[in-house]
Amino acid sequence: MQLLDGKATSQAIKDELKLAVDKRIKEGSKTPHLAAVLVGNDGGSLTYVNAKVKACEQIGFQSSLIRYDDTVTEAELLAKIIELNNDDEIDGFIVQLPLPNHIDELKITMAIDPDKDVDGFHPQNLGKMMLNLPSFLPATPAGILELMKRNGIETSGKDCVVIGRSNIVGMPLSIMLAKKNDPGNCTVTLVHSRTKNIKKKVLQADIIIAAIGQPGFVTADMVKEGAVIIDVGTTRVVDSSKKNGWALKGDVDFANVAEKCSYITPVPGGVGPMTIASLMINTLQSMELRNK
Repeated sequence: MQLLDGKATSQAIKDELKLAVDKRIKEGSKTPHLAAVLVGNDGGSLTYVNAKVKACEQIGFQSSLIRYDDTVTEAELLAKIIELNNDDEIDGFIVQLPLPNHIDELKITMAIDPDKDVDGFHPQNLGKMMLNLPSFLPATPAGILELMKRNGIETSGKDCVVIGRSNIVGMPLSIMLAKKNDPGNCTVTLVHSRTKNIKKKVLQADIIIAAIGQPGFVTADMVKEGAVIIDVGTTRVVDSSKKNGWALKGDVDFANVAEKCSYITPVPGGVGPMTIASLMINTLQSMELRNK
């Protein structure tokens, strides 16, 4: 078993981006500027946004963090999005999900200028991705593919099962893996809460991508010998042995599954850092497109 170290791979990408940014600034280009909007005090979201701010500092991006209480109205949030859309200093921005129940996440996503949608969630960017047109790729799926590519994971002709059909990860990733790309050319099965015989389907997979948000869902009896496992899950669970009283758990029962795998991502330190690296790539791309 070999760990797919997302932390190390993302650091290599950030080092490359820093060189690219330094070169562009010396040539007179502006500094890329990423903004993040955070609503409420969800611990996981705050940790993730702080990691994005830190990545910006490492690479040489400007960053802005805009915070609201979870009582913010949908109208107030939409007004801020319009403001960011029209701010020429901002090259890209994200609205951290999830949002409070009284705010329509789709309406918020649709309001973001597709040319600044560095998370790659806007329908326009997803549609372009489908057609292989230039677009901002969804950050987590793109990060997963980059992790596989840089670690020499063969995908062509492989049977892949994606567990979970979210618009953020499972659905776009299943499409990206099936396309005539490298990584890609997989035969993809997308399973979800209504799928019958999930265990049987997962057991046949050469590549398993778990993105269902249920800690320990993928157990050893669901995994064939030599499978590649990508664990997207990051759920906080109570852990009295930790100082903060919680630990991050993935969707895979790592302790028992790892011994059967050829490759597996850890949680934390696997997919999460790669998502941030993809976000940084999209931000630099946005700056370059906006300043041609």
